[in-house]
Order: sequence, then C-alpha cells, then structure tokens
Amino acid sequence: MNKSLRKAVIAGNWKMNKTPAETTALINEMKPLVADADCDVVLCVPYVDIFAAVEAAKGSNIKIGAENCHWAASGAFTGEVSAEMLKACGVEYVITGHSERRTYFGDTDVTVHDRTRAALDNGLNVILCVGEYLEQREQNITMEVVRSQVKIALAGVSEEELGKVIIAYEPVWAIGTGKTATADQAEEVCKAIRDLICELYSKEAADKFVVQYGGSMNAKNADELVDKEDVDGGLIGGASLKAPDFAAIVKAASK
Repeated sequence: MNKSLRKAVIAGNWKMNKTPAETTALINEMKPLVADADCDVVLCVPYVDIFAAVEAAKGSNIKIGAENCHWAASGAFTGEVSAEMLKACGVEYVITGHSERRTYFGDTDVTVHDRTRAALDNGLNVILCVGEYLEQREQNITMEVVRSQVKIALAGVSEEELGKVIIAYEPVWAIGTGKTATADQAEEVCKAIRDLICELYSKEAADKFVVQYGGSMNAKNADELVDKEDVDGGLIGGASLKAPDFAAIVKAASK
C-alpha cells in the first residue's frame, strides 16, 4: 500500500464465533500484541459479543465493529439490529454486503446499499464487501461484477461520506476455502476499485480511499498482499480468531 497517501486497516470478521467470555479473553490476549500497530485495528464481532468487546477494548487501539445492520431504524424485523442500536452499544464500524450475507441470507446489491446508507446516516464507519463467484471469474466478468456492486452500494453517497467507507474486495471463491487470490489478482481488482472511485468522485478521494483484500488473508500471505500498491490491509476471517495470527497480519500492515 501507499503509506504516504493512506493508512492500512486490518479488520477481523469473527462471523458466528465466540461467547462474550471468550471475546473478553481473546481481546485481552490481542491487546499487547497489537499495541504498537502502525495501522488501524478493528474487530467485528457477533451482536451478543459487542458489549464484552467494547469493554475489553477500552483504553486500547482496537476499535469494535458489528457484522451487519438492518436498513430500517426500527420496525417489525424480528432478529435484526439497526445501525442506531449498534451506535448506542459503542460500535464504530459495521460490515455490509459480506458474501455470506448475500449467499445465505438473501442480501442483494440494493439491500447492501440500504444497509450502507443506514450505517452512514448513523455515523458508523462501513466496511463494504464486494467480490465475484468462481463462475463469474471463469467467465471473465470479475470487473463488471465488482464495478456494479460498488456503484449500486455507493449510490447517493457524497464524497464527504466516502471518508467513512472502506471497500473490502473478497473473491467469494477464496473465502473459507483455503484458496487465496494471488497478490497480483488482488492488486488488479483493488486497483480497479480505486480507479472507479476516481471516476465516481475524484483523484483526491481515490488516493485517500482504503481498499482491503478479504479472501483468506493470513499470517503467511499478508506480507505479499499488503506490499501491493493498492491493497490497504485486509478483512480477516479465521485468522482473526487466533491472537498470534491476527497480530502477525497487523505487523505486516504496519511495516
């Protein structure tokens, strides 16, 4: 990444893992390992762990996020959580558009936009996920898919609001499969996202904009990935559940 223009962000996505007690223990283990990080450190945890995470992270450089939010402020949406509720719990970040939400729970490009809009309206920082399925990559339409996802999600988002958005490129075929896009593949799409931000907003906005890689980044491949010009950190899955592994990724992004 280009540290003269922007700061890396390493964010953990815990998915459906950890009880509140386990959350406290893991964050306490992580805190001394990432205390000297020269990058932003975020942990996005399950709803039931938010209070424990916020409390455990107090006084540290770790910021807490949620894994999703609803687009409505309130209403008959059993099982959902609003952006306003998250903010009231002390959350600073929220993930929208994760491929698992799109694949298993019916999220569309339009609902991802609506969730992103709700989060921004409540002052939250958004980690917006985009990425293609394997068959789309094999059909050579990766760029068309990613550009469309970004355009729809950011519709109506001002350049000022864009400062609270991070885009995480996560090729769906590389999530939880053990497969990882090569550093060159990650760079190609992350650069295309930055070029699109320049097209939609301005070069200044694009230069400052953080684009993460989110497909199975781990302690072994983090150095090579974040060494790329347009890869500004990562959205980390499994490796964020192990303090030493997560700390190694943070260290790589801090160089």
